[in-house]
Amino acid sequence: MNPYHFYCMNNKLSINNLTLFITFLAFSCRATAKEENKINSTASPLSLHAGNEKYMMIDTKQSVLTWKGQNLSGLNSQTGYIYISKGELMIENGQLTGGTVEVDMNTIEDKNHGRDNKLVNHLKDPDFFEVEKFPYATIAITSVVPVNDKNQNITGNLTIKGITHPVTFPVKFEVRNGIVKADSKLVIDRTQWDVRYKSSKFYDKLANQTMSDSIEFHMKIIARK
Repeated sequence: MNPYHFYCMNNKLSINNLTLFITFLAFSCRATAKEENKINSTASPLSLHAGNEKYMMIDTKQSVLTWKGQNLSGLNSQTGYIYISKGELMIENGQLTGGTVEVDMNTIEDKNHGRDNKLVNHLKDPDFFEVEKFPYATIAITSVVPVNDKNQNITGNLTIKGITHPVTFPVKFEVRNGIVKADSKLVIDRTQWDVRYKSSKFYDKLANQTMSDSIEFHMKIIARK
């Protein structure tokens, strides 16, 4: 074969091979870019989160804690409110995983008579919550166990009058449009936090004046980004 023809053939083959290689490389780059875009799209944070978790600040103007106490017979009960001073909830992958709530005990009020009355003033005294010495009560969430899509059981450390005990209670929880709504009920034995006034555990012969050791708290919490 003519050496010139042989050189031309080899040169054409090299060019063809180079063309095939460039085409393959370009195709591979496009495919890789598509895969990376797909992965990045999948891994993009949800609108609720920064990364996979987000601290949501409690809206203190729309959140409230309702309390209920009664005598031992249950015939005479009192209901009122306490307001949240600050707090935050930690949301991870759309679920509640932690948080803290601080309650201002100076905001105790009676449902029917407001804050400035004999009952409320007595609740602030050492017989009950000793508010001047212990102005805040707090709960810090330590664990959350899902029950279903909207209901969870929360365990946390509840501190009242400087005394801390663990408590567990159910919470109905919802996240929608960047807003968290939590609704829960907690019943405690007040004597565990040194609230002993007219308790049958510490006072004898109180008859129908004996007060129940149980205090019920109903918490409605709104939290936002």
